[in-house]
This record gives sequence, C-alpha cells and structure tokens, in this order.
Amino acid sequence: MGRPKRDIRAAAEEATTPPDQLTENQSLAKVIKAEGNSLYACSLPNRRTVLVGLASRFRNTVWIRRGGYVLVEFTSSKEEKGRVEGEIINIVGDEKEWRKQSYWPKEFPRVTYDDEDEDSIAGKMPPSDPEDED
Repeated sequence: MGRPKRDIRAAAEEATTPPDQLTENQSLAKVIKAEGNSLYACSLPNRRTVLVGLASRFRNTVWIRRGGYVLVEFTSSKEEKGRVEGEIINIVGDEKEWRKQSYWPKEFPRVTYDDEDEDSIAGKMPPSDPEDED
C-alpha cells in the first residue's frame, strides 16, 4: 500500500517554506551529483564537497535535481556513519522565497541567462514582408 497523499503533500509544502533561522550544524548546499541510494554529493558555500543522505520522509516523494539547493544538517562526529556527513532535511522548492532570508549565502548567486532579456520567438508567426501584400 502506498503512502497517504497527505504525507506527500505535507513534505512538498514543507519544502516551499524556509525556516526562520539556521542552527550551527545546518547549512545550505548546492546539489552536484546524485550518488544513488538516496545519497547526494553537495557543495557547501565554502566550496567543500560533502556526501549527504536524503531524509526518509522525502524518499520517493520529492525529486532533487542537479544544481538545486538543499538544507543539510550535519551529524556530530560521534554519530558519523562512514563517508556520509549529514542529512538533507529540507529541499529548496521556492528559491525566490529562500533567497530573501538573511542566512542565504552570497556564494550562491542567482544565475541569469542571456536569453532571458530577449523576447522569445518560439510559437510566433514569422514577420510578414510589406512587399508581399500587393
């Protein structure tokens, strides 16, 4: 039997709301690569790469894309299990809302593309020539 829809919706809704503040063992990170078995290689603001696991409440519920941002909680050195250094406790769903928070690191700038400023011609009719209208 599958998970109840209310659990899925609660996990997805939680990802859109940023916390008020972070604790000393939490940090935002950028996902570099999916390693398999709910493990992800992430880059911290100080450019250090860490391997973190996905919290069980998000497994098979929320998908994390490469280049996306996550909130990582590091485990203490006593609880460390091999290479895994922490756990993903939240996924940045609404990046615009998260960027407004005071704890968003300046090392993660907003990426803009050159094409955003120009008008797209996708799905538009080609321009008509005034000479052909005779």
